[in-house]
Amino acid sequence: MEQKRDIRAFTKEQLKEYFTSIQQPVFRATQVYEWLWKKGATSFEDMTNLSLELREKMKLEFVINHISVDEMQRSSDGTIKNAVRLYDGKVVESVLIPTETRITACVSSQVGCSLDCHFCATGQLKRMRNLNADEIYDQVVAVMNEAETFFSRPLTNIVFMGMGEPLMNYKNVLEAIEKITSPEGLNMSPKRITVSTVGLAKMIKKLADDEVKFNLALSLHSARDVVRDSIMPINLKNPVAELAEALKYWYRQTGKRVTYEYVVWKDVNDQPEDIAALVKFCHHIPCKVNLIEYNPTDDERFQQADDKVLNAYIHALESKGVVAKVRKSRGKDIDAACGQLANKNEVVNTNS
Repeated sequence: MEQKRDIRAFTKEQLKEYFTSIQQPVFRATQVYEWLWKKGATSFEDMTNLSLELREKMKLEFVINHISVDEMQRSSDGTIKNAVRLYDGKVVESVLIPTETRITACVSSQVGCSLDCHFCATGQLKRMRNLNADEIYDQVVAVMNEAETFFSRPLTNIVFMGMGEPLMNYKNVLEAIEKITSPEGLNMSPKRITVSTVGLAKMIKKLADDEVKFNLALSLHSARDVVRDSIMPINLKNPVAELAEALKYWYRQTGKRVTYEYVVWKDVNDQPEDIAALVKFCHHIPCKVNLIEYNPTDDERFQQADDKVLNAYIHALESKGVVAKVRKSRGKDIDAACGQLANKNEVVNTNS
C-alpha cells in the first residue's frame, strides 16, 4: 500500500498543481493552505468550505502529521510544560512562560541534542532527529491555545530555546518561522521571535546573509576559551575569536544587537578574569546580557554562584554601558526551566 503524503510538506504552488491535476479550481489551494497554516487544522474534516467528496479524496491521499500534547504540567508560578508527542512516537518538550506583560512560547527544534553542553540536561540526551517545520509550528499553536485558555491573553513571544540546536536544523527552523510570521500563517512579527544558538560561527553568518528579521541570542557562558572549551565542546570548533567575527558580520549585515545568555557558576566562571573577558567581548557589537539563574541538573560540578559575584558582573557591565539583567528562572518545580528539558516525566519516546 502506497504511503500517504504529508500535505503540510507541500508549498502553495505544489497544492495549486495538485488541485489543477484533479480538475479542481486553483483557489482550492489557497483555501487548504489557510486551513493548514492560519487556522491550524488537524484533520480534513475541519475544512468545512470544501465539499465532502473532496475532503474524502484528500483523506485517501494525504495525512496531516500533527502533534499531540500527551502531558501538560503546570508550575506554581503559572509556567506550563508540554510533553509533545510527534507523529512517529518521539517526544519533545515545549514551555509556556507567563509574565505580567507577555506570554512566551519556548519551543524545541530537535529530538534530543548532539552538542553535549555539560551543564544542560537536554545536552545529555542523544539526538534522534530534526523536527519538521510543521512540528515546530504545532508547538507554537499549542502554546497559543493554552495562553488563551488559561490566561485569556494572546501569545506575544517565541524563543527557540527548547530541546536541540536550532542552527543544526536550519532549513526547517527558518521554514517554520516563515509560516509563523506569514500573513497566510500566524502573522506574528519576527521581532517577537528569538533564535538561540550555542555559537555556530558559520551558521550565524548564513543567518546574516539570508537577511533574517528575527532576533539572535548566543548561549555564551564564558568569553574565555579555556573555560568554554571545558563546558561546551562545540567551542573547540567555534572558538571565542571566531564567534566574535561572526557576530560582527551579523551586526554589519542586519544592524541588530545580540543577546548573550550567561549563567555564572561557582568555581567555573566566577573570577575577575571571567568578568573582564565578558566585558571585553561585549564591546565587539551592541548587545545586552541576560545573567540567568542556574537550574541544577544531575551534574554536581555546576552550582549557582554567590549573589555577590552576579552583582560584580552587573556592575562591571553597566559601568561600561552594557545593558545587563539577572533573569530568574520559571517552572523549576516541573523541570521546565532553562537547561532542564530532558523528558523526566513518564511520557517516553517510542519507535526509538
